[in-house]
Amino acid sequence: MYDEPDGLVTRSTGTGGVSGEETPDAVESSLESRPDSHEDEKPHPRAAVVVLCLAGIVVAVMQTIIVPLIPELPTLLNAEPSNTTWAITITLLVAAVATPIGGRIGDMYGKRRAILGSLGFVALGSVVCALATSLPLFILGRGLQGLGFGIVALGISVMRDIVPPRHLGTAVGTMSASLGIGGALGLPIAAAIAQHVSWHALFWVCGLTAALAALGVLLTVPSNTVTAGGRFDAIGALGLGAFLMCLLLPLSKGASWGWGSPLTLGLLGGFVVLLALWAVIELRRDNPLIDLRILRTRPLFLTNLASIATGFAFYAMQLIPIQLLMAPTFTPDGLGYDMVHASLILAPSGLVMFAMSNVSGRMNAALGARVSLALGGVVIGIGYLIFIVGVAGPWGISWIHMLVLSCCIGAGLGIAYSAMPALIMQVVSVEQTGESNGVNALMRIIGTSTASAVVGMLLTWSMTSFTGPDGAAAAVPTTDGYLWASVIGLGACAVAALVAFAIPAHKGITETSV
Repeated sequence: MYDEPDGLVTRSTGTGGVSGEETPDAVESSLESRPDSHEDEKPHPRAAVVVLCLAGIVVAVMQTIIVPLIPELPTLLNAEPSNTTWAITITLLVAAVATPIGGRIGDMYGKRRAILGSLGFVALGSVVCALATSLPLFILGRGLQGLGFGIVALGISVMRDIVPPRHLGTAVGTMSASLGIGGALGLPIAAAIAQHVSWHALFWVCGLTAALAALGVLLTVPSNTVTAGGRFDAIGALGLGAFLMCLLLPLSKGASWGWGSPLTLGLLGGFVVLLALWAVIELRRDNPLIDLRILRTRPLFLTNLASIATGFAFYAMQLIPIQLLMAPTFTPDGLGYDMVHASLILAPSGLVMFAMSNVSGRMNAALGARVSLALGGVVIGIGYLIFIVGVAGPWGISWIHMLVLSCCIGAGLGIAYSAMPALIMQVVSVEQTGESNGVNALMRIIGTSTASAVVGMLLTWSMTSFTGPDGAAAAVPTTDGYLWASVIGLGACAVAALVAFAIPAHKGITETSV
């Protein structure tokens, strides 16, 4: 199934092909012959690293700012509730397509340019949303915001170019953690602004922060990062967008369309056909959008497979706790908090993720990135076990259980998300870092989308109505629904850990390029 022996380092020709291979010992020997290497002499660009991490946080916030508005969107935009879900779906679809394409564009024409373009789209989309008074315009703004979601993968690629090797692991871990920080802290901030100011102000603030982040990138990030050149593969980009649309659209809308409906089944069938055709075309091109020759090697294939499982486990536990925290107290396990307080209980997970990202850089160096990735899956699994025991046990579940399990999820993600780019940079050349990290980010999106579909279906299936002492009614998932969803999430943690251990061991990050 794989074309290359384990442990070989692939070097890019700059055109998407494979020109040669070196063993880790050969790379290490060549580096030792350059004790005065420029890589070791250049200073640590701390300001650039901070700005890139802040840009990642800004983009991560875009994923969560919509959550407090979901119940109010039909009223705010004078639209049907079934149609307002497109405000979430369109961002997911655009982000999935734009992330690997943005990584490839960054490799070819300059990563700083690609980051500035991404932030520009985020700012423009935020302004459109802030001015929107109808659903179509709001959906357009959310789609433009989705074009900026590849910044984290691009930021990691920039760091490989500008950060000294001895500091690269920590910098990459911090950049990866920006996803968790933005996601965890964005929800309570967004809820507070929407509740006490206005929902328009929420998007104006987002647009301003994106513009400031772009200014920071201009001032701190060098423009002379490594580029591969070549011609952009427009056919590959169109094919990628087509088959991802056929996959992610039914995963997002299958619950409302019906999983057995002709539309859902037709799109899934179209995904299989288009993916096969796209792969055949890309393998025959000299300068493909995504180099499948490298992605099908064992280290990258298994890393991306573990990323799907990790993304599933992460997002499944994003969907479950918030519902229990906000469920009325007269329902089973309901804790009765409002959106702001529930978000604050879960917010520390982002801070834990940030803290563990710095620790995981040292873990990658000491234990190996594959062990760190497996350990991340185990720690996330501990969070699931805490939840299962709390819900199924005789003691009942409290906000303290939620706080502890969310911190476990944050710690596991901080470890796992730092290990993924480290594993990728061990086996790809500098010229293909953006492309490969973009594909890896896409794998996480596929994992989160699948979790949204599976967990959403289970919770909806178990939905039951309860009536409170004052006659108020509430429909919430049953305990069985929560347990089934969490058991499947725990299984995803086990898959992530087992696949990570199957990744071949390797000796550090590849620094060679042509």
